[in-house]
Parts: sequence; C-alpha cells; structure tokens
Amino acid sequence: MFEGLKKAFQKVANTFKEKIEYKEIKEDDIEEILDDLKLDMIENDVAYDIANNIIDDVKKQLIGFKIKRGEEIEEVVKDSIKKSIIKSFGNDNIDLIDKIKSKCSKSEPYVIVFLGINGVGKTTTIAKFANMLKKNGISVVIAAADTFRAGAQEQIDVHAKKIDVPIVKGQYGADPASVAYNAILFAKSRNLCTVLVDTAGRMHSDVDLMGELKKIVKVTKPDMKILVVDALTGNDAVEQAKMFNENIGIDGIIITKIDADVKGGVAISVSNVTNKPILFIGYGQSYNDIKRFDSNEYVNNLFG
Repeated sequence: MFEGLKKAFQKVANTFKEKIEYKEIKEDDIEEILDDLKLDMIENDVAYDIANNIIDDVKKQLIGFKIKRGEEIEEVVKDSIKKSIIKSFGNDNIDLIDKIKSKCSKSEPYVIVFLGINGVGKTTTIAKFANMLKKNGISVVIAAADTFRAGAQEQIDVHAKKIDVPIVKGQYGADPASVAYNAILFAKSRNLCTVLVDTAGRMHSDVDLMGELKKIVKVTKPDMKILVVDALTGNDAVEQAKMFNENIGIDGIIITKIDADVKGGVAISVSNVTNKPILFIGYGQSYNDIKRFDSNEYVNNLFG
C-alpha cells in the first residue's frame, strides 16, 4: 500500500543524507532535490498545485536549518515532509458518531446523503457505514434513492438484508427526492436515529444528475453530504471531488479501496481541492472493513 509515495520520500531522504552533512541548509542545496520530489509526488496522484504547496512549505522549514553532529538529516527531512502533509489535511477530528447521537437524543433523525459516481463502491460503503452505526448502538434506515440504474434497488436491498437494517425503496423512474423524503418520515415514525440516502451516480459531469442531486438535498436538508471516491481512480477522483463540491457542496469524504492503492496521493489531493475532511476509509470486502481516517496514521504509513 502507498508504495509510490513511500519510495519517493525514502529517495529524497537518502539524497539529502548523501549531499548534506553538518552545515546550514541553503536553498541551492535542496532546490533540485525537492523539484524531483515534486515530480514524484505528481506521478503518484498528488495534484500539481498541492504538491507545489507542500514542497514550498518543506523549503520554508529546511532553508536555514542547521544540521548538528549526530543529527540524522534524513529524519529531519522526513519530519518536515510529514508536518507539511498533515498540515495540508486540515481538521479531520470530526466525530460523526457523536454528532448522530447528539441529534438523535432530540428525537430527530440525522440525515446523510451519499454522493459519488457509479463504480466507486458507494452502495457497499453505505452498507458498511450502516453496519458500523449498528455496532455503535445507532438505529438506521437506508433510502434507496437511486431509481435510475438498473439493479440499484436490488443491490442495496441485498446489503440491507445481510446487515439487518430497514430499507425504503421506490419504483424505477420514481422521483429520488420523494424516496429519500419517505425514508425520513419512516425514521421519524419509528424513532430511528439515522437516514442514509443512496443516490444515483451516472456521471460526475451529467447536468441532469446534478439537478437531481440538488433536489434531493433541497428536500431532505441533510445534516451531512458525503462524497465517496475510489482511491484507484487517481486524478479522476480529484476531478470528481471538484465537480461534486462545486455543484452540490460536500461536507466530508470517504475513500474506498485504500488497501489496493499503490500510489497514495489521492487522499492528499481530494481533501485539499475541496478543503473538506476525509471522514472514513474503506478497505476489504467485509462489512466491518471501514474505519475513521487518521491523518497522522496515514502519513506514518507513507513513510513505512
């Protein structure tokens, strides 16, 4: 996992060790090394502007830094890169479980609309999310508001049965917003804490889809709009994040298939281009394979 960025960061640390010893670091010493690192980051799915910002921040930390005898220059370099990447993520300390329980204590369901194009694992992610809520003692209903894609209703229904949560469906071609609204009424009538709304994902550039999603958001007034992206789609995930954030507005991100990501840059990029936190990451095939995103843990994994 993340082999691309791991190799890039190890290479730059080794290069510093070979070229700089026991002196004050000057810009001329590091300019070429960090330019190479920037290219490596871009090749591993870190968006250009974000890679540029991280490198600029690393330069500010390193230029003028005095290397002392016995001090490991490669560790100094790694620490500076780690700090810059963690800083770029911003706040990822949102405790969604607490937020849901807080609203539920007022007898109001917490509504989450899930966004994302077909194929990113949105439906499976909703099932994993619902299962996680159940394990935390939170009741849930799923709204099958993708009334466009053939088989979408059946797919989410299979998941719902497996994890034993109720589901509200509509006929194909029905108004997705009405399905989502009916799920909210269902939750209120049964004192359920959470409504998870599955939505269509025909194309992130589809004007009709964006209009449909805007209507769902307007009708349901969700507490949270979560974008689901696939770690393996690289720069396309970044474009999806931009498009959904600009057209619908998102509050947080879930990244799927993180365990198969050999590059590692998608998480850095999607969080930065939207200025929104990564809330959870999905991995594996089990309904238990979802966990809160921790930027410190992520960055430590990048450095092996």
